[in-house]
Amino acid sequence: MGPVDVEQAEAALVERYPRLVRIAYLVLPPSLGRNRRVLTAHALVQRSLPRRRVPGPSVPEPRRAEDAVDPGYAYVRGEVLRQALVAGQPLRRFALPRRAQFPPLLPHVWGLRLFPRVGGADELALDQQLSRLSGPGRAAYVLRGLERQGDPEVLRVLAAAGVDDLASALAEADALDTLTALAGPAAGADGDYSATGPASRVVPGGSGERVGEQAGPGRGRGSGHGPGTADVPTGGPGTADSPTGGLGPLGTGSGLGPLSTGSGPGPLGAGGGYGPLGAGRAGRVSGAALLESDEFDPCALQARPTDLMRRRQHGRAAAVAVAALVVCGMLLGLPGDGWGRNGAAAPSYARNPAAEAALDPGAVKRVPPGAWPGSTRQDFSVWPARGGLTGDGTLLRRALAVWARPGLSVRSSATPGTPVGPPMGPPQLLFAGVVDGARVVLFHDGLRVVRYAEPTGGAAGAALDFARTDGADTVGSAALVVSRASGNVRYLTAPWVREAAVRDLLAPAKEPWPLARDAYGVTEPLPSPAEAKGCARWNTLQVRDGSGLRLLTDLGELAPARLLWGSPAAPVDATGHEAREAWARTACRLTAVRAHGVRSVNAWRFARQQLPEGAGRGTWLCTRAETWRGTGGRVLAQFLVPSAKVPAALAARSEGSPACGVRDPRVLAGVLWQAPGGGWYVLAAGSPEFTALEVSGGVKGRSHGPVLAVRAEAGARADLDGTLEDGSRRRALR
Repeated sequence: MGPVDVEQAEAALVERYPRLVRIAYLVLPPSLGRNRRVLTAHALVQRSLPRRRVPGPSVPEPRRAEDAVDPGYAYVRGEVLRQALVAGQPLRRFALPRRAQFPPLLPHVWGLRLFPRVGGADELALDQQLSRLSGPGRAAYVLRGLERQGDPEVLRVLAAAGVDDLASALAEADALDTLTALAGPAAGADGDYSATGPASRVVPGGSGERVGEQAGPGRGRGSGHGPGTADVPTGGPGTADSPTGGLGPLGTGSGLGPLSTGSGPGPLGAGGGYGPLGAGRAGRVSGAALLESDEFDPCALQARPTDLMRRRQHGRAAAVAVAALVVCGMLLGLPGDGWGRNGAAAPSYARNPAAEAALDPGAVKRVPPGAWPGSTRQDFSVWPARGGLTGDGTLLRRALAVWARPGLSVRSSATPGTPVGPPMGPPQLLFAGVVDGARVVLFHDGLRVVRYAEPTGGAAGAALDFARTDGADTVGSAALVVSRASGNVRYLTAPWVREAAVRDLLAPAKEPWPLARDAYGVTEPLPSPAEAKGCARWNTLQVRDGSGLRLLTDLGELAPARLLWGSPAAPVDATGHEAREAWARTACRLTAVRAHGVRSVNAWRFARQQLPEGAGRGTWLCTRAETWRGTGGRVLAQFLVPSAKVPAALAARSEGSPACGVRDPRVLAGVLWQAPGGGWYVLAAGSPEFTALEVSGGVKGRSHGPVLAVRAEAGARADLDGTLEDGSRRRALR
């Protein structure tokens, strides 16, 4: 078969549609029921039209004597057979179902049952015999009897349709032919047909849709074509090539008449006619004649109603189900519950009065703007509710619901040691407004600050951040991070902040530049050091309140950390010249305490040391980061050479140590240093409480006082400890 165009296949399908539907109806298993067989047959034929050109050899092979039809019809018929065979296969538990095995979506009829016209006893008997055959057996019988195909063509078509056991299919068709012949449907005692026999159903025009009838190889003289078929054109009886265009009852050349004895296939013809007593496969031809009857015509249909009582019951059940769905949807949309009202919140799992009060946007606490000047304390508890969306109850409801029950799509974060559970009562509203294309809500419940953010286009992609802020004082509550976008950060400043500016810690001599704020106290964006990949600059927030300047830095959390300078007993804000000079060389070390729940970071110069070989004076700094939770503080001991352009060298680090803190300000650290002349030395220093230092191991040496310098080799390792004023020994920070 050569290439087949879509137009060619469509023309064949439209022209031979009744024939194709009849083939599908006969091959489909009768167990489906006549109504479903009719609808499925029409559906299979309508789905057999290709979507694009079907490829084939550019030069078709020479047409053989057993070739049945033109390529367009052959392709469509093959698709119909393939789908009909698949539809007859049972559904397997672990096998992937095929489309043809399901009831058709189109065509579909509601309220009616369709079936072909009822035939006689012969048609009923043939239908029962067909039901006992397998799908390939029915297909072989239909191709032989209805399509007048020879065995080689039948085998080729079945193989193309996906049949594996071709011999069994032909054997089943042969068995049915023999059974039909032996039954002798409606045959008289003399072997003649009666008026109701099969021959009476071969009426003029009854074979007008037979396609490609031929006596090809494998059929022989008993196939229904006697010797007289030499006078019949190649198109077969009833085709466009037939000179008569039908079956004449008395024709002597190409017609089918009961008195024909030579060329016509009559019941008494010597060459093998259509009668039940004919030689060869006369019984098969008589059964094939029944395939043309109205019993197997799914295009001429009768209609009857379905089960009216059952249909009424099903209608009532469907109405009840729809009503139940509507009621459930209304319940889900009630205030305080439902996915639609709460945005990205997960479903509710617990109900009690306290939890309901905490989730009620009307119960949220709002501090009036004029409350903080007359308050005895200045912290988050006296922040007024600010922002353009403080009256948006729907937004506040979503924010509270997501806080209590964050769904799987919510991006959540929390500083170490911060509980992430729902509020224990109505929280305080700090801010609600649109910032950088997102709706942002800030709450405070006395222990935590909670930030909820969602895109302005909807609740999808919501974010929830927790930060512990218990015990915050005036400076600790001076600002909160309200937005991070594109590497920048915006702060919401406290109502008592008078001025805001930006200072680069790495440029101590550079003056800070003003930072504008809107009417709600939200600053303009500034580059955040917490999201920077390098350390080319370190922007900090400098604010002025009623008592002085404060320096705050973003460490990736909601509450910025306060930067201090001085001894642990009395640190001050790192705004002086000496503090800025020291922080300029140690600021890049702040990445070690990022996202650690840090409340403040203090840098303390605990010792100075005269360097060997006249290299000047070195400085020892201890940097301690205190957390909001009180534990888990981080300590860094750093050594600064005399050159102001050289950053600090990390001498030691520790987590959880009390060193450099209020409770234990003592610290001891050492480094291996190379002098400008090339010599190597172990340098060590302790806080003023140390009276002697000693190194051992790879390098040995001892000094009286809190500093030590011992000659060493490159790469040397040594143990360091010191003696305190009370005589106790203390090891170096690690």
